Amino acid sequence: MSILYLDCAMGASGNMLMAALLELYPDKTDFIATINAALKGMAVVEAEADKKCGISCTHVSVKINGKEESEEMHSHSCSETFKTDINSVLERIDSLEMPEEIIEDVKVIFTSIFEAEKDIHGCEIENIHLHELGSADALADILGVSMLIYAIKPRRIIASKVNVGGGKVKCAHGIMPVPAPATLKLLKDIPIYSDGTNFELCTPTGAALLRYYVNEFADKMPSITPKAVGYGSGSADLPQANVLRAILGEEEGYTEQITELSANVDDMTAEDIGFLQERLFAAGALDVYTINVGMKKCRPGTMICCLCNESNKKELLLLFFKHSSTLGIREQRYSRYALSRSSRELETRHGKIRVKKSEGYGVKREKPEYDDISEVSRKTDLPISELKKHIEKES
Repeated sequence: MSILYLDCAMGASGNMLMAALLELYPDKTDFIATINAALKGMAVVEAEADKKCGISCTHVSVKINGKEESEEMHSHSCSETFKTDINSVLERIDSLEMPEEIIEDVKVIFTSIFEAEKDIHGCEIENIHLHELGSADALADILGVSMLIYAIKPRRIIASKVNVGGGKVKCAHGIMPVPAPATLKLLKDIPIYSDGTNFELCTPTGAALLRYYVNEFADKMPSITPKAVGYGSGSADLPQANVLRAILGEEEGYTEQITELSANVDDMTAEDIGFLQERLFAAGALDVYTINVGMKKCRPGTMICCLCNESNKKELLLLFFKHSSTLGIREQRYSRYALSRSSRELETRHGKIRVKKSEGYGVKREKPEYDDISEVSRKTDLPISELKKHIEKES
């Protein structure tokens, strides 16, 4: 499975993400020509070789009327010469000659920035204006990243925790702490930290792009076989290499930390246990199963085990207590080795059937979705075994 890993040890901005991904693209010159043709003079994107702390990398700049957006000035204000309200920006995006998938991605990402500004300032989204350079600069950055993601087509995107930096940032309304309010709003539920660098390392555009495209933020780099590496540089020269690293590779399955919640009961009926299992699965349990056990006073009993992620452990714990008779629940942590999973739709003579695909650790498997083939079986009165054979021939 193709996987893209983004190392955000020095944060993320739109131009750093575009530059890092551009290094994974086979023809930089062709990409720059394509994006500038699409922008039709609204902005000019340039890419040049750069070095940060001895690391060769690419720097992407976006210029509007010959001016480049400052990393320290990405706030909002009213502009009389350049319409920067959300409706005008969305109309501008719709005018781009790009595949519909790219257009929709750019619109959703740009809207998220306006939504963040709206929430921060407590006004209607129609009254929010990005300043002139910031609006066109963000449009170019978001378009560039969307085009490159569309071209590279990773199955999954994983990122590290995001280093936001520290200190203060200059905005139209004054001096703000890092991360800036809009950036922090866009980073909600995303793991962030600061290594003490006195600089704004994550911008609103960078945060919006990460929020939209990243499937998972991980504590450590996933187990992958690297095929290509790209380094995108920021403008500032800092003690550490001011680069965002993008690694494109093949995922050999993955490992994750999971939690097991378990309890022994001897006074619940089969119906009670079945209801508990239903509630746990509905709340996001990875698995729920039972084991026959012998308990004190020679009573036969049942061990109920629930596997879950740390993120929803508390909710499942409360359900476990609420819908069982246990007085105590045990917890254990495990490392789980898992195959990477994806799905595709297969057009068959009986309609669309989802096919689940799993791979990793030298194994590749495909299996039709049971719910789909069972539904077809009910409609056609064909046995499931025969339907599976049809699907195998049509795959």
